[in-house]
Amino acid sequence: MLKTAPSISYLDRQIASCLLALMILTACSPSPVQEDSATDLSTSIAIENVTVIDAENQIRENYTVIINGDAITHVGPSTKTPKAGTTIDGTDQFLIPGLWDMHVHLSYDDRFTDSMPATFLKYGITSVRDTGGLLKNMLPLVEKLKAEGAISPRVFFSGPLLDGRFVVYDGKSRPEIGTSNDNIQAARDNVIMLKKVGADFIKIYELVSPEVFAAMVDEANKQHMPIASHVPLSMTASSAGPEVGSMEHLRNVELDCANNSDELLRIRNETLNNYQPGSGYALRASLHKLQRIPAVLDLDEAQCSKVLTNLMHTIQVPTLRLNAFTLMPAFEREDFSEALKDMGNDVQTDWAERPTWFDPDPKLRDQRFAEYSMAMIKRMNLAGVPIGAGTDTPINMAIPGYSLHNELSMLVKAGLTPLQALRAATITPAEFFSLENEMGTIEVGKRADLVLLNENPLLDIRNTRKIDRVISKGKVVVLF
Repeated sequence: MLKTAPSISYLDRQIASCLLALMILTACSPSPVQEDSATDLSTSIAIENVTVIDAENQIRENYTVIINGDAITHVGPSTKTPKAGTTIDGTDQFLIPGLWDMHVHLSYDDRFTDSMPATFLKYGITSVRDTGGLLKNMLPLVEKLKAEGAISPRVFFSGPLLDGRFVVYDGKSRPEIGTSNDNIQAARDNVIMLKKVGADFIKIYELVSPEVFAAMVDEANKQHMPIASHVPLSMTASSAGPEVGSMEHLRNVELDCANNSDELLRIRNETLNNYQPGSGYALRASLHKLQRIPAVLDLDEAQCSKVLTNLMHTIQVPTLRLNAFTLMPAFEREDFSEALKDMGNDVQTDWAERPTWFDPDPKLRDQRFAEYSMAMIKRMNLAGVPIGAGTDTPINMAIPGYSLHNELSMLVKAGLTPLQALRAATITPAEFFSLENEMGTIEVGKRADLVLLNENPLLDIRNTRKIDRVISKGKVVVLF
């Protein structure tokens, strides 16, 4: 139970209203935290005798953590601790940092937008990275979610997907969350505009040309904006990856790892350059259908090792619960029906039954890309490539919040340790925004986003679901 304790072209036509929205938006990135020196302890909360777990400090047993306002003000052994206004007994419990979902779409489906923030918090997700939405939808939504007293995770947003001459998510074949960038000047102007209206980062999509990609990267760097990206089909992971902060879905990495990577790239660019005006979604889908599985089957070990070397400083957000959906579909999870009750009646009706396109017999499902995705994350993790946790909520039966815990389980299944999986949902997202000194661990001066668990997540990552209460921005907002 919850407790209260546009596309760019569209934006150009609406610049006046957007700039007005900017004036009333608070900065999305939190300001630096100072240790609380207030003498009034009435608002402070102490969690005593708890086992503290984070990916940097690992395990600290029998500790007390005190927060005051939106700051952690004390972390130390429970033998001697300062006083606090409210005390929570954490005996036999486990305290972790608030979790992130690095890949969500708050405005993708109107059926989820209003309820999504509270549902995220219910599952301990205290920060989200929105990776694509039109500004006409995102600006008022972000304003609402950041209003005083709003029950919401921290929200970091990119604005629309920055696509190329053709747009995959154009509002025709798919919901409209993308915008066209068919030349270098348009690309630069759009990045500058996103900065002006308060976007926290940019999201580059798959149909951009190498020249437009380079312009976006250059301008984003000038504007001090982090970059998330799919690997553009006109490029390789080795060339695009080192230029961005994160890559999504492992998308098109397989094409660079193939034995005939150069020939596949030549064919893609020939197709892209000769494509007549039409559906961006159809263009992308045709190239994926033509090259993805053959590339997976023709993976070259030496070539792939070179690719991973080039990605050592680029966060990979694999969305395994999506990529490997055929291995563990949401509706086959034993707790899916219960989680689905949090959704609206229309969603419950839509998702209650197995999709007609999904073969009930696992042996008849094409598992090749799913198995490749799991194996690639294992390989990346062993190589030291950073991994981030994201879900693509609400796409493909992704219940907000609930799906992040499924993603953590999939990451562990792919070879990460539970502690590494926690890092993927705490420290790594903060690092994308250069906020690791403010968020991601339980230390004095860090933001007061915490999740109190009833079981040890290091013994079984599924224990991140066993939540006693959630603290967001210094307040207990969810209590079970």
